[in-house]
Amino acid sequence: MPGSRDDLTRLRIALTAFFALDGFVFAGWVVRIPAIKEQTGASASALGLALLGVSAGAVVTMTLTGRLVRRYGSHPVTVACAVLLCLSIALPPLTHSALALGAVLLVFGSAYGGINVAFNSAAVDLVAVLRRPIMPSFHAAFSLGGMVGAGLGGLVAGSLSPTRHLLGLTLIGLLVTLVAGRALLRCEPAVPPDRPAAGDEGSPRRLDRRTRRLVLTFGLIALCTAYGEGAMADWGALHLEQDLDASPGLAAAGYSCFALAMTVGRLTGTTLLERLGRTTTVVAGGTTAVAGMLLGSLAPSVWAALFGFAVTGLGLANIFPVAVERAGALGGPSGVATASTLGYGGMLLGPPAIGFMADWFSLPAALTSVAVLAAVAVLVAVATRRAAAAG
Repeated sequence: MPGSRDDLTRLRIALTAFFALDGFVFAGWVVRIPAIKEQTGASASALGLALLGVSAGAVVTMTLTGRLVRRYGSHPVTVACAVLLCLSIALPPLTHSALALGAVLLVFGSAYGGINVAFNSAAVDLVAVLRRPIMPSFHAAFSLGGMVGAGLGGLVAGSLSPTRHLLGLTLIGLLVTLVAGRALLRCEPAVPPDRPAAGDEGSPRRLDRRTRRLVLTFGLIALCTAYGEGAMADWGALHLEQDLDASPGLAAAGYSCFALAMTVGRLTGTTLLERLGRTTTVVAGGTTAVAGMLLGSLAPSVWAALFGFAVTGLGLANIFPVAVERAGALGGPSGVATASTLGYGGMLLGPPAIGFMADWFSLPAALTSVAVLAAVAVLVAVATRRAAAAG
């Protein structure tokens, strides 16, 4: 375990940089989806299938990453996945069919899933060592990175091709990885007293049935709320541009509003958790997200939709960090991998599902599914509040 508060602070800063990088790169991709959709000539359902490549790559890699983290440690795995993430973001603009796009997104999804399990595992251990609920602050960095990435994408959408834009993100990402990666690899991992260090001999302890059920419950809550993040990332700009006649720059601002509100919510997340507790925070956030997404998807004007997106981001802000942190506290890297697989599975499987629903009904109607799943997360949190508190 790091030997001083300065060591813990350096570790926290390095991890925060990787969370921000992840959000920045991911948002840079999603704001160019309309342009790449046009480039490939894909229908909404074909685009949804192509986006399934991200889902498949991420979900498969998350399970494997949990094992790699136990064997090699979360820090080296984080850095390795960051390099792959930055290189793979340059590939989508080079494709000219939905099939090719799906293939390169499989690589991108593998890197995205891997880095999320790795740095969430490191963050969970740091939370346990510090004994403060600081998990939302790491996810605030992800949201801030997403806001900056989306804002930059909106600014350059009219002047830079997707190829040049995403290649630029590759270069920026590799530079950040070089600096933050060196710092992270120099930090000793934060190892809670009741958990063996990475690479120790012996098999990881098996979780009892009750603990496994709790981990799965937190994973389900993460799935229901991360679904909304994926929907906003992949379909928010298209909804504003296609259904409400927003300009490309204004459409890109939709995800920026969502990410900004989520950042604000997560920056205040530690205070909320300390004052209200986990269950109340989850219930209040989920209820807020239901109202915000109904407004964002059904509003007849761009500005009302943007306000709805912001309210949704504020509501969803702290639910996913709470779910992943509790799963990790109960199950270690395996718990993080399980909750992340379910959670990011919701984030990544949601957009293809919305694509099919948009073809069957309409995109606004499909987006209301975000509100439905946020309500499900609230019901699950209320139904399991006693068991979760005991766990």
